[in-house]
Amino acid sequence: MSRSGISYLWQRRIGRFFFWVALLIYLVWVLFPFYWQIATSLRPDAEMYGKQVSLIPQTFILDHYRTELDRFQFGVRLRNSIVVATSTTILTLIISSLGAFSVTRMRYQGRGALARSILLVYLIPGSLLFIPLYIIMYNIGLANTLYSLIITYLTFSVPFCTWMLMGYFRGIPIDMEEAAMIDGCTRLQTFYKILLPLAGPGIVAAGIFSFTLAWNEFLYALVFITSSKLQTVPVGLAAHIVADIYMWGPLMAGATMAAVPVVILYIVAQRALVQGLFAGSVRG
Repeated sequence: MSRSGISYLWQRRIGRFFFWVALLIYLVWVLFPFYWQIATSLRPDAEMYGKQVSLIPQTFILDHYRTELDRFQFGVRLRNSIVVATSTTILTLIISSLGAFSVTRMRYQGRGALARSILLVYLIPGSLLFIPLYIIMYNIGLANTLYSLIITYLTFSVPFCTWMLMGYFRGIPIDMEEAAMIDGCTRLQTFYKILLPLAGPGIVAAGIFSFTLAWNEFLYALVFITSSKLQTVPVGLAAHIVADIYMWGPLMAGATMAAVPVVILYIVAQRALVQGLFAGSVRG
C-alpha cells in the first residue's frame, strides 16, 4: 500500500474516532437529564436533600410513585390527557387531511389565498388567544370541560397539519387518481383509497405533532379547567410546586410516568413511518 493510501486510511480512522466521540458526548448531554429525572424519582428524601448526592441512588424506593398515584391522583390526570390528546389527534387528522385534499386537488377561486392563510393562522401566538377563546367557551357553556381543550387545541394543530399534508399531497402524482376515477372511483374514494395510503408518512408525522402538542400543552389547560378531576398531566405536575417549595420526588415520578405514553407513541410511529416510506418508494 502506498503512503498516500496509508495516510488516507489513518485520516479516515481518526475522522471516525472523533465522530463517535462527538456522538457519545451529544448522547450524554441529551440523555443525562432523563437519567437524573428517573434517578431522582427513585431516591429517598433523606438522600435527595443530603449534602452529597451520588450519581447512582444508594437506595431505590417506589414511595414517590405511590404518592403520585394515590395522593396526587396521577391516574385521573393521565386519563384526561389521553382522552384530550387522542381526540385532538383523530379530529386533526380527519379535518387537516380533507382540507389539504381540497386545496391541492380541487379547483376553485381563492384556493391559493386559502392555502397561505392556513399557515398565517398558525403563526398567531397562543398567548394572545387564550382570553378570547375562554370567553367563547364560557358563553357556549363548555368552560371547565375537556371539550373546551379539544376544540381549542384543534385551532392550533389543524392549520399546521393541513399545511404539512399539503406538501405530501402535492408530491403524489395526480395520474393515479385520474386513472382510478376512470375506473369508476369517486373523488372521495380516490382520497381514502389512493391518496391517504401514499401519504402515510405525512399522516404519521401530523399525528405525532398533534398528539405531542395536546399532551404537553399547559397554558390553556390551566386557564380553562378549574376542577381537579378534569386537570391534565402538565397542570397536575405543576401542583408539586408551591411557592418556593419543590416536591422533587413526586414531581420526577410523575414526569417519568407522563413520558411513557409519548415514548411508546414515538417507537410505534417510527416503525410506521419507516414502513410508509418504504411502501411509498416501492409504489413509486
